[in-house]
Amino acid sequence: MLESNKDSAKLDAMKRIVGMIAKGKNASELFPAVVKNVASKNIEIKKLVYVYLVRYAEEQQDLALLSISTFQRALKDPNQLIRASALRVLSSIRVPIIVPIMMLAIKEASADLSPYVRKNAAHAIQKLYSLDPEQKEMLIEVIEKLLKDKSTLVAGSVVMAFEEVCPDRIDLIHKNYRKLCNLLVDVEEWGQVVIIHMLTRYARTQFVSPWKEDDGLEDNEKNFYESDDEQKEKTDQRKKPYTMDPDHRLLIRNTKPLLQSRNAAVVMAVAQLYWHISPKSEVGIISKSLVRLLRSNREVQYIVLQNIATMSIQRKGMFEPYLKSFYVRSTDPTMIKTLKLEILTNLANEANISTLLREFQTYVKSQDKQFAAATIQTIGRCATNISEVTDTCLNGLVCLLSNRDEIVVAESVVVIKKLLQMQPAQHGEIIKHMAKLLDSITVPVARASILWLIGENCERVPKIAPDVLRKMAKSFTSEDDLVKLQILNLGAKLYLTNSRQTKLLTQYILNLGKYDQNYDIRDRTRFIRQLIVPNEKSGALSKYAKKIFLAQKPAPLLESPFKDRDHFQLGTLSHTLNTKANGYLELSNWPEVAPDPSVRNVEIIELAKEWTPAGKTKKDNAAKKFYSESEEEEDSSDSSSDSESESESASGEQDEEGGSSDDSSEDSSSEHRSDSESASEVGDKRTAKRNSKSNGKSDSEDGEKENEKSKTSDSFSADSGSEEESSSGSESESESEFESRKVAKEKEKNKTKQDRNPLTKDVSLLDLDDFNPVSTPVAFPTPALSPSLIADLEGLNLSTSSSVISVNTPVFVPVKTHVLLHRMSGRGLAAHYFFPRQPCIFGDKMVSIQITLNNTTDRKIENIHIGGKKLPMGMQMHVFNPIESLEPEGSITVSVGIDFCDSTQTASFQLCTKDDCFNVNIQPPVGELLLPVTMSEKDFKKEQGMLTGMNETSTVIIAAPQNFTPSVILQKVVNVANVGVVPSGQDNIHRFAAKTVHSGSLMLVTVELKEGSTAQLIINTERTVIGSVLLRELKPVLSQG
Repeated sequence: MLESNKDSAKLDAMKRIVGMIAKGKNASELFPAVVKNVASKNIEIKKLVYVYLVRYAEEQQDLALLSISTFQRALKDPNQLIRASALRVLSSIRVPIIVPIMMLAIKEASADLSPYVRKNAAHAIQKLYSLDPEQKEMLIEVIEKLLKDKSTLVAGSVVMAFEEVCPDRIDLIHKNYRKLCNLLVDVEEWGQVVIIHMLTRYARTQFVSPWKEDDGLEDNEKNFYESDDEQKEKTDQRKKPYTMDPDHRLLIRNTKPLLQSRNAAVVMAVAQLYWHISPKSEVGIISKSLVRLLRSNREVQYIVLQNIATMSIQRKGMFEPYLKSFYVRSTDPTMIKTLKLEILTNLANEANISTLLREFQTYVKSQDKQFAAATIQTIGRCATNISEVTDTCLNGLVCLLSNRDEIVVAESVVVIKKLLQMQPAQHGEIIKHMAKLLDSITVPVARASILWLIGENCERVPKIAPDVLRKMAKSFTSEDDLVKLQILNLGAKLYLTNSRQTKLLTQYILNLGKYDQNYDIRDRTRFIRQLIVPNEKSGALSKYAKKIFLAQKPAPLLESPFKDRDHFQLGTLSHTLNTKANGYLELSNWPEVAPDPSVRNVEIIELAKEWTPAGKTKKDNAAKKFYSESEEEEDSSDSSSDSESESESASGEQDEEGGSSDDSSEDSSSEHRSDSESASEVGDKRTAKRNSKSNGKSDSEDGEKENEKSKTSDSFSADSGSEEESSSGSESESESEFESRKVAKEKEKNKTKQDRNPLTKDVSLLDLDDFNPVSTPVAFPTPALSPSLIADLEGLNLSTSSSVISVNTPVFVPVKTHVLLHRMSGRGLAAHYFFPRQPCIFGDKMVSIQITLNNTTDRKIENIHIGGKKLPMGMQMHVFNPIESLEPEGSITVSVGIDFCDSTQTASFQLCTKDDCFNVNIQPPVGELLLPVTMSEKDFKKEQGMLTGMNETSTVIIAAPQNFTPSVILQKVVNVANVGVVPSGQDNIHRFAAKTVHSGSLMLVTVELKEGSTAQLIINTERTVIGSVLLRELKPVLSQG
């Protein structure tokens, strides 16, 4: 089939071969026949050939080398999957002679427009380094370049390469630290694990310890010798509160949402990060997430329980509320049962020990004998750790001595022996009882323990001990070696304390031991004979024989086997094995003084000089149009890298990531970017940042926004409008202009030549908006209102078509309200909010929210206002003006605007009155982060064709046929999401379109009805995270009746 001239036959053959590989069968014999098809023009065949070659290229190196020219040509292929696959095959041929070719291919791929190819370049770095470590310096240069990449697809892979090649080069991370923190939520799951572990090591080298509890004692000792003034000064210094580095806080805050990840490895990585670098008061939040993982499969449970066992030794309080989660189930495997026992022992205290002992009584009856023995050891540890229950545990263990199961009895004897060492004088009766058990117990360890106990307490049981020795002498030759050694010891101790009765018996035992087959027993016999039976050859030690044999023995310390594991990083293989594994990177100690935090600042001063000041006239900007398109493209790329380097806001970082990844597939759009817009807007942005930094107070933002609002109203009257527009009509059109490539192109044309013909229906709006970039006020920083360069770049990436995509009025506005503050929690003040689905008047990137406040008391509530805000990085909020008073039973509706940065993260803030402040939060449904847009069916298909592959998610819906009528589908979709209806020429296909409020990325929804009662739901968008969330919300709604 592989030799066939028909592509269909070859494709079928390749599918079968790849299927064989997937099942683990050997297909290496087919290598010569497969490698011939590497130059096939059929893309599907070529993909499967590359999959095969990646698997077998290392085994069949000679044959693979014959096709190396084909791989090199494929590196230039227009299809990104072919380019990536060729690089994977090339890096899989592990022959030193092609190292230069691999190095060149990696360098070219690291600059590829496709983030998928760049990701594979990062993977190839590790393979090349393992093949030729001498290439390290050149590979570090590539890693440094890829670390600056803004794509979430690349971030995890390049950090993995960094950890493999140069984990000690922390300096490469400095400039990218904030970017990695902000991109972390959007990186794929295994990339998140790698990045979190790397950032944990980074934090331990760059920040001071947040654990300051243990410093007090040392200071007090020093202060004793100092004068009162010096002591007072030092005390003040010691009491000075610890202030956390903002970058340290950024890492802790941005990893917190990942505790809800579906991937257990991600949750475990975040848990170890919190354990190793967060303040001790904040570590507690990881306990609930770790307990949640106990519902996973047994392998995951094993790793999680090992880490909980280590944590619970130091921080019992973290897991005490979840005590019942560690109760043993009958279906648990033995390894899980013993780990749960370990944790229950660590969590035991005076308050819960009675409950735990009742639980342990049940475990002792288990059919799993290994688990029952472990339970008895656990009871012994509890008796040691908690003195109040020592006697209770001891009595319970004595009762177990009458158990029918020999293993339970033997383990009880061993544990009782350890407990009796702590207070031997009080338990003579127990020793007598155990001596009687020698006739029935056959387990060597238990017999040896009883003999040792009798020997140690031979003076307390003078009548029983000689008789026990007599019985043991009879069975000496048939005993286990461990028991024989204890018989010898017992004979020696009785010879020294009661030689009249036991002298001959001891000599008989010594004679038996002298000719034993085991050399340890023979040696012990000779040693004891010389020590206790004095003769002319005896040394000076024989005088001290009694002191040697009957010395006071220290009580054994029953400790957790996990006590010494805390020096390994949690969640690592080394921690699991309790030994240092190959490749393990130790966590460094906290530095005494924090290194310079400015190394993480991204410098933008030099690039700022290249930009045209915001006050330049249109003539100057128009003059730039005489440059070639390639230079314009370079300028726009410089502007994107410049603005992307500013890592103060998370929204900026997220938008930049989207912009850069979009450029990989739609690079032609940068040619249409207006240099004048770039210059003026970036100038405004920097001026705003400088002003905001000089003010240095986040609390003054609201006041500045109010000033800006008044200024913009004046500028509107002077026909020099700002970016904020009051009328809903002009606002909706201006938003579409920022997001549509065609409109952006028309804006350029209007700046250079007023009589150029734009689209007729948008002439007046384009002309009106033409003045905006020039006259944007510079003196008032308004990051929430003025559009950034990144937003424009993302808007330009949405489409290369000549269509107009404009914001439309919502098709449907749901009346559902959400509780913001319950009247009981708010002491009579109740608050509800809902989403009116209208463009926000406070900023074109904000979601409009209406809050209804009700006074349910019989008194007046005064000064209702928004207090402190705890917003995620990049999120911004425009608050309502304070309400002086709200009459009893009165109600008032106010509007706020929140820039959610195209995410469903919660906006937390305080709703305050004159007397109280209440913590409230708003979490938007994903459907409310959209604005409906209108477009033709042709434009929809064109945009959809550009948003395929990784930008497309789909699912199959099953429902009754009556639920698939056009009216029902329309009602269900618009009820969930604020989307516009796109006309469709086919009855079985329903199309909807919207754009995200913050970045303006298109969101295309298609419901295609299939035969029977099934339909396919397809969502195309650059914002894949929002797209997948929307898909999950739409699927159950469309499925139900």
